Amino acid sequence: MRLAIMIGALLMTAPAHATDWKLVIHGGAGVIERSALTPDKEKEIRAGLDRALAAGSAVLARGGAAVDAVDAAVRVLEDDPNFNAGRGAVFTLDGKNELDAAIMDGRTRAAGAVAGVTRTKNPIGLARKVMEASSHVMLSGAGADAFSREQKLEQVDPSYFSTDYRRKQLETFKTTKVTALDLEYRYGTVGAVALDTAGHVAAATSTGGMTGKRWNRIGDAPVVGAGTYADDRACAVSATGSGEMFIRVGVAHEICARVRMLGEDAGTAADTVMKEVAAIDGSGGVIVVTPKGEMAYSFNSAGMYRGKADASGRKVAIFGDEERR
Repeated sequence: MRLAIMIGALLMTAPAHATDWKLVIHGGAGVIERSALTPDKEKEIRAGLDRALAAGSAVLARGGAAVDAVDAAVRVLEDDPNFNAGRGAVFTLDGKNELDAAIMDGRTRAAGAVAGVTRTKNPIGLARKVMEASSHVMLSGAGADAFSREQKLEQVDPSYFSTDYRRKQLETFKTTKVTALDLEYRYGTVGAVALDTAGHVAAATSTGGMTGKRWNRIGDAPVVGAGTYADDRACAVSATGSGEMFIRVGVAHEICARVRMLGEDAGTAADTVMKEVAAIDGSGGVIVVTPKGEMAYSFNSAGMYRGKADASGRKVAIFGDEERR
């Protein structure tokens, strides 16, 4: 049965000037309804999103690079156990945490990604090291962990990523035979896209994947062109959702291609591609920013943890009936 489309876009079309900077973040999309969150938990999540916006905004407000801003914002979300990335990542079927991340700089289309890492405190930092300190784009598993140690990134015991909440999710998964898509929070990826005052864009995405995943499954988050993409000629995109479907559609690159080749605005391109995802029974959402200063959300799920910031201030949202433009 096809998923009902509930797509929303936030769109700001003013051309970017020397003082204009933009930041959009997400913390996952899926079955996120008011009935599923206590007032205290909702407050925690909104505060976490705001902290990430504040971190990225601080970089951009002082004239920093977009790639530094998305790095800073995603690190905050990785450190927050309310989100499925870094500390608070979901468990594999074997009771482990396997982390994926990617980052891309729209200036040069340089990119770095990691999959299945287990000991790097901030996987987005490892993805950036792959981009800047290696000749590769993606590293995985034990090799990525070894590269992390060589680069002297902060290492933690795997137990650092474990939380009681995520372990209970795994227990529910095992005992009730529900699929990972039936759990309270379907898709717990985090991401950020930014436009800096020099007119450059960047994207970053980080995730713990899906509860109960097996066989070293890798979703769309670290796949350049699927869950993460940035190109100064078009836009920057970070996605969250049913990774297999996002890979099949090539969501992030497809949105950028529509902006660059068809001249579509960010919201139209994002909505169109998310409809393609829904057509193959995929669910989730994307965030987009363009060198023109457009910012867009688009999601076909009940909700998406999200936020935006520019020189005028910061705003966060969770539920589908909140601001979608």
